[in-house]
Amino acid sequence: MPDFTPVAVGIDVGGTKTHVRARAGGYGPEPGSGSGSAADPGAEPAAVSVAASPVASAAVAGTVADHVRESTGWRPHDPASAAAWLAALIDDVLPRGTRPAAVAVGGHACETPRQCEEIRSALHALLRVPCRVVGDAELLVPAAGLAEGVGLVAGTGSVAVGHLPDGAGIQVGGWGAVLGDEGGSAGLVREAARALWASHDRGEPPDVLADRLTAAFGVPEVPALGAALESATDVSAEWGRHAPSVFAAAEEGSSLARAVIAEGGRALARLVVLLAGRGVPVDDVVVAGGAVLGRPVLYEAFTAALAEALPSARPRPLRVPPVEGAVALARALL
Repeated sequence: MPDFTPVAVGIDVGGTKTHVRARAGGYGPEPGSGSGSAADPGAEPAAVSVAASPVASAAVAGTVADHVRESTGWRPHDPASAAAWLAALIDDVLPRGTRPAAVAVGGHACETPRQCEEIRSALHALLRVPCRVVGDAELLVPAAGLAEGVGLVAGTGSVAVGHLPDGAGIQVGGWGAVLGDEGGSAGLVREAARALWASHDRGEPPDVLADRLTAAFGVPEVPALGAALESATDVSAEWGRHAPSVFAAAEEGSSLARAVIAEGGRALARLVVLLAGRGVPVDDVVVAGGAVLGRPVLYEAFTAALAEALPSARPRPLRVPPVEGAVALARALL
């Protein structure tokens, strides 16, 4: 019988892309190496290729597989389907001569402990190795090399997660672009439209935000924005892709756009305040997501609001791909 190298498999299933990384041996990032200091607002997660071929990863010793794929087919509300999808992915990306010894998954739209446990149980039944499934935001703290803290994501949407001292997980935010996701790109676009409608109702002349947003949605005037937003079939993606227009308007002097961004930063800070009020340790807040890390004006609004509300909380921009958190969780199962 041939020998197989056991590997810890970490999977970060995002809304559009899925990152799989497998590592053999006792290798991994040094504690704290995955996050920046509060004075480093421009830090961004390490870039990864989105091709189906392996990503060069020689810098992380022991890595035997590192792939990014489309998340097409991920159905987190169907545990059997989700588990089969994950098992097929693992089988496809692991090189010959290796086998999974433990698997940890951070899944987009894995929103409750019940849902995560159902997927975990189904995956374990297929692989017969220790498995763990959590929401994708829960990967941030272990990716940063920390034992506890808050994971805050502001990309297309926004969500914050943490754990009580007894280990129970708590998630706040993440309610989707129609009703929530404040501070995420889709939420910023929604609030920018609301700000324009309010300005229009006050009889104020259109400013550069009106010019930018109506051009982005391809409509002639502010009142037509409502129909344009309501016609979206994928609300989060279709609204969120117009967030650059809000930031551009702010750079060009729009007071409305600047107010929307400032409120977005305060909304992100309020997520952390909610977790603190429920007993979650919030000394370290690991931050990820293109909306907040890719736009210093939003990050600065967030950190200013956080410093005012929770002076002891330390924001830490994540410098490594969140999949590192999944690998750390998988290795902890061994």
